[in-house]
Amino acid sequence: MWTLELFGQSPTGLAVIFFAALLSGIVRGFSGFGTALVFLPLATPFLGPFGALIGLTIMDIFGPLPNLRRAWQAVDRGDLVRLLLGCALVLPVGLWLLTLVAPEVFRYAVSLLALFMLAILILGLRYKGRVRRAMVTAIGGAAGFLGGVAGLPGPAVILFYMSRPLPVEVIRATILLFLFGFDFLIFGFLSAMGRVTQDGILLGLALSVPNLLGNWLGGWLFHPEKEKIYRFAAYLAIAVAALSGLPIWGIEDAHAIE
Repeated sequence: MWTLELFGQSPTGLAVIFFAALLSGIVRGFSGFGTALVFLPLATPFLGPFGALIGLTIMDIFGPLPNLRRAWQAVDRGDLVRLLLGCALVLPVGLWLLTLVAPEVFRYAVSLLALFMLAILILGLRYKGRVRRAMVTAIGGAAGFLGGVAGLPGPAVILFYMSRPLPVEVIRATILLFLFGFDFLIFGFLSAMGRVTQDGILLGLALSVPNLLGNWLGGWLFHPEKEKIYRFAAYLAIAVAALSGLPIWGIEDAHAIE
């Protein structure tokens, strides 16, 4: 009963939120991305935009820990630094815009952006031009903007790296570590904005348990030679979560942790 009273959620709401944490961890564990794309559409109706962002950020710091050493060995470290630099410069702008929009607008943005990214991935649209260092920094900036205004830093980086002729292990590692670094950046900015509350921290810590389990399970399942199977599973999970999160289903943000 203590948990129900603390987070102000019904048993159904808590079940959905914790399931979202587990499923998003599994998807990220075997694909290197997908935490926000799966978690936010499912959790935002119950937690509100900032509550869902804070819970996601805290749990996401712990979730990837089992896979960090493996990712650090494969990552393109120069690209990682440039991505995080661009992100840090633009992220505050996205968060400021988020304070100006209604919760249902945030929910539409999250779900529609997730579906848009999914369509591009499925259609196989790729950037074919030459990649320069400044472009990598700009991609990080785009990720920071989308991460602030919609909680989704991944699409810009994912679409960019999926188009590059790099081994799947390098792509997966770079995306995973960028998103890990993004968690620290957004947590710092949210704290400076006074949006981080005790309830939000406690919820994030509680969600880190199923998310950590999901990341471990997804990482254990990952084998590069089965890339097509993992992509299909990730696409399916993202599609279901995005469609479920649309405001048209009548789920209100009545118990938001702000």
